Amino acid sequence: MMKKPVLVVMAAGMGSRYGGLKQIDPIDKEGHIIMDFSIYDAVRAGFEKVVFIIKKENEEMFREVIGNRLSRQIEVAYVFQELANLPEGYSVPEGRVKPWGTGHAVLSCIDEIDGPFAVINADDYYGMHAFKMAYDFLTSNQEDGDVYHYMMVGYRLENTLTENGHVARGVCVTDEEGHLIKINERTHIEKHDGGTAYTEDDGKTWTMLPKGSIVSMNMWGFSESILQELKARFKPFLDEALQNNPMKGEYFLPFVVDELLQEKKATVRVLKSEDKWYGVTYKEDKPMVMNAIQNLKDQGLYPQNLWEEA
Repeated sequence: MMKKPVLVVMAAGMGSRYGGLKQIDPIDKEGHIIMDFSIYDAVRAGFEKVVFIIKKENEEMFREVIGNRLSRQIEVAYVFQELANLPEGYSVPEGRVKPWGTGHAVLSCIDEIDGPFAVINADDYYGMHAFKMAYDFLTSNQEDGDVYHYMMVGYRLENTLTENGHVARGVCVTDEEGHLIKINERTHIEKHDGGTAYTEDDGKTWTMLPKGSIVSMNMWGFSESILQELKARFKPFLDEALQNNPMKGEYFLPFVVDELLQEKKATVRVLKSEDKWYGVTYKEDKPMVMNAIQNLKDQGLYPQNLWEEA
């Protein structure tokens, strides 16, 4: 019997940019935050359970701001990404406050999940097609043999930019069949000379990116196998990080996926969304996101008040 896919939302970083969850900004006059739209789309696509990865100290506020309202629509579980949640024999370096990264966040779910799951960021708007594609992939792909079958939803680069500054994006390299070969992390991408370019030397030189390049917005679909792999690879990561970068070293989910690709242990199918991604990278982005959400409602893609008739 196939297990139903679960949605995992990485929300442990929520509030850090705004100083506390209370300021998590609504993006419409009804008071919804971006995550309301993600959960609405996920429920529409067929997901029946969501796991929120949060900081323990934010639990009460998180339930108040969003969790309690969503628990009426979908089964809700919480797991905590804690700095001190390390394998036996390891301890947090003196003075470290930075979390251990997205790989560690997803690893925190190991006791809550025993089947396929999708992973998203809390504060990105992905569009309804992304959730439908993820759900369909996770319900139809049975793993056979030794190779894991994962997926990623990719977006056209120009659908993910902001007018208000630069962004970091993982630019995907795929084969003819649409399987991921690797992700090139570009930390400084912006609109440039009528196109899109990245720089790695603070703007001294620019490299243009081809129009239609596919980028990752951290929406993944996995079988539970990824949890065992994250667990097995965390100690080697820690050994290296504690020696070379104890304050800042991060265990990134895409790096682990990349290792599995290089070892031929996994394939990642890149499913392309034509939807526009929305997010508030800079506070100046907010009015644009609010307009976009209202436009989607005006087109009938969402009700004015998401949860009233649900």
